[in-house]
Amino acid sequence: MRVHLDRMHAPRVETPRSEAELLSRTRAFAGSTLAEVARLAGVALPIEPARAKGFIGTLVERALFISPKPGVAGPDLVELGIEVKTIPLAIDGQPRESTFVCTIPLGRLERESWETSAVRKKLARVLWVPIEHDRALPFAARRLGAAFLWSPDAAEEATLRADWEAVQSLVLRGGVDGLDARLGSALQVRPKARHGGMRVRAPGEDEVPTSTMPRGFYLRATFTATIVRACYPGACPQGAV
Repeated sequence: MRVHLDRMHAPRVETPRSEAELLSRTRAFAGSTLAEVARLAGVALPIEPARAKGFIGTLVERALFISPKPGVAGPDLVELGIEVKTIPLAIDGQPRESTFVCTIPLGRLERESWETSAVRKKLARVLWVPIEHDRALPFAARRLGAAFLWSPDAAEEATLRADWEAVQSLVLRGGVDGLDARLGSALQVRPKARHGGMRVRAPGEDEVPTSTMPRGFYLRATFTATIVRACYPGACPQGAV
């Protein structure tokens, strides 16, 4: 049953204090349009949505009164150990795009392990918030689906770890230029920069540092599709209204 947004007009001043509270608060939006959520959160929808990358994720965080700490490598909700991720789903329930996880700390990968990595910290527990993504629908009319929680099982974590360690190994061998979207079966590497002129330091050949474009870790859509199917078959927004 759809929860009317009018019930939620009373301001919340605290972030969710438990998984149950977070899930309940998020599912209260199931079936609501982006326009309705934006109105409740007191923000304006972007005039050109295609140029507003990250807007939906920020909107959901604001509506849930979640304030991620800038510069922190851990999850959005540090106290609960939960990362919040929106996932656009087509009418058949398939993810429409890859999911950003975190930037790759190219200059300090030698000091990290899978156990201490930002990827593992962020993906240990994820609240997925499905978003309707039908190209025929106006941006403002797209609806939120029923949110669900996920943690990687042993096989999924092994796959993620293997992908992460393959990237680490390549970087530490001075092969940063070989990082591209073809690597990894679950984690994908893609450029992550505000503009083409951005550069960061990374290990180069013969241990001589080099300058390269920033990269980020993303979850492949094929990987998140298995999460949607296995964890919450009814997560598609059409089934949540």
